[in-house]
Order: sequence, then C-alpha cells, then structure tokens
Amino acid sequence: MRAVVYRGRNDISIDDVPEQKVGDGDVRLRVGYNGICGTDLHEYFAGPIFIPQGQEHPLTGRKLPLTLGHEFSGTVTEVGLGVTEVVEGDRVAVMPLWTCGRCERCIAGRPNVCAQIGFHGLMSDGGMAESTVVPAHMLHKLPDAVSLEMGALVEPMAVAYHAASLGQVARGGTAAVFGAGPIGIGLWFALRGMGVDDVWVVEPSATRRAAIEALGAATLDPTSVDVPAAIADATGGSGADAAYDAAGVAPAVQTALASIGFAKPMVSVAIYETPLETPLINLVMNESRIQGSLCYTHDDYRNVIDLMAQGHYDTTGWVEKIAMGDVVAEGFEALHAGRKMKVL
Repeated sequence: MRAVVYRGRNDISIDDVPEQKVGDGDVRLRVGYNGICGTDLHEYFAGPIFIPQGQEHPLTGRKLPLTLGHEFSGTVTEVGLGVTEVVEGDRVAVMPLWTCGRCERCIAGRPNVCAQIGFHGLMSDGGMAESTVVPAHMLHKLPDAVSLEMGALVEPMAVAYHAASLGQVARGGTAAVFGAGPIGIGLWFALRGMGVDDVWVVEPSATRRAAIEALGAATLDPTSVDVPAAIADATGGSGADAAYDAAGVAPAVQTALASIGFAKPMVSVAIYETPLETPLINLVMNESRIQGSLCYTHDDYRNVIDLMAQGHYDTTGWVEKIAMGDVVAEGFEALHAGRKMKVL
C-alpha cells in the first residue's frame, strides 16, 4: 500500500509499504481523509521533535522511519479477535492516543497527560496511508450526518474543544481567542457550541481574519486596535472571562494576559518552539492564571461529533483537500508558506 513515510527533517516520501497485521483487539481501517497537523509541520521543518529516533517509544516499540498521520477518519475493513465495538463497514474517527494506563495521571482519569503518552502517526505508523491498524478503543463511530471529511477534523476540533472547556466560561460569558488558524477556528466553534456568544478572535493576518469573519466571527486586528482596551470597553471594564492562546508567539500571550478579568484564565493550547519572555504582573495583580491544555478525552470526541451531527461546524473557506501525491508541495510546503490553512 502507499504511505507517507517520514525519515527526518525535510525527508518525506510516498512509499509502497507492507500492510500491518491485525492483532487481537485491533481494527484495520481504509483511511478516508487525513489532516496535516501543525505538529506534522514542526516535525518536517524542524524535527524530529516528538517522533522517536534511536530509542523506541516505550508503548509502541517504534522509531524512525514512520508513516505520519494522527488526524484521520476511515472505514472498518477488518476486525481482530475480541473486537465488539465496531463491525466491517462502520465509519469512524480515531482518537490516536497511546497511554500506559498505569501512571498516576492515567489512574487519576487524565490519560491525555499520560507520563508516556504517544500518538498514532508520531510514535507508530499512522493515517497518511491507504490503510492503518489501530486498537479498537481509539475509535468513535460517525453518525450518518457526519462525513469522512468532517470525521478527519474531529481530532483537531477535539483539541480545541478540550481547551475551550478548561476556560470554564459560563453560558453567556465572554472569551478572546488569539490566532485564527485551525485550532483558533476550532476554539471559536467550540465556545459557540457551549453557549458563549461573545467571542473575539484576535488575528493580525487579513486573510485569516476574512476566513473566520465569513463564518460569522467577530475579529480584532492587533496591528491597528488596542485589543485589551477594546475588550475592556466591550465588557464594561471587567475583561474577558477567558483568553485562549492558539498563536504561540509572545505578543499574543502578552496581549491575552492583559485582556482577561480578575481570577480568570488564559488557556495555552499552542506549541511553543522557543521559550517566551512574558510579564506576569497581570497575573499577580488580578490573581488570574495560565492554564495549559493538552490533547483531549473521549468526552471531547463525543461532544465534537455531536455538534458536527447538528451541522455546527462549517469548513467553508479554510479546509482544502489534496491527493496523497501532492502532500509535500500542496500540503507541507503550502501550509508552511501560509498559502493554505488546513489540508486534508
């Protein structure tokens, strides 16, 4: 079968690779669509970062080279012994977490921050292939109203949904989202799905602002507007109930911290390639806080799929589909250059 194989920085090829065997408790999927994640971009242009090299991952036993892909949907074509959750023909989204089940985090019900966490497609052969094999417990069945294209977006939208929930914004509250890339867009959808109508998306790129404005979002251009002042004015001086950093750059973090009200959180869901210098005086004076957000839970997946089934998510203007053979030029390179926002 064909697969997108990663061997190291700037080294990706489409190869013929053998199909994986289906073991007990496993399921083979015919992959429908696979999204290119920001993490994939980091691995291609600056990695290996998370992908194991030299030493095998403790949960998967795998290292370079690997088939990429952890944002994907597919159709069940074969089930292993003991699998009862799905049958051949079921369409599914995949929650691609490898967790140990033994560390204090897993035992506490927080497997999304497992001490040995791995990802299908980063620590094992993933979904940028014609087929892949996953443990059945990773699967979420898609209702008829959710397409395979939308199913491939469940993973990044669940990242955003999990982060949105950590902000603990009450229905009817206010929020500010910094960055209008795929996760920022997902945050806007998630917050709206939670009943938070007043959400400002802060984005310096005119192209990205236009894309999310077309979906119905209110935006602020930080290059021309005093964002904290604008949010304070809109909230009667109290500031936003939560801010979310999906940009990963120092100006966004600093502005987000200046935009939240007292005792409110800034939720960090970006990937930070380098350390940031950030003034923390606002946290001290307001008793506000920075809250990290990693991955998702099965509940996040179920909530996203339910919203998708209701038609809540709209991919118009920010999601594009390409062929596997174009994965480098029209995928990685185009995303890195800013010519596209999200590619399946």
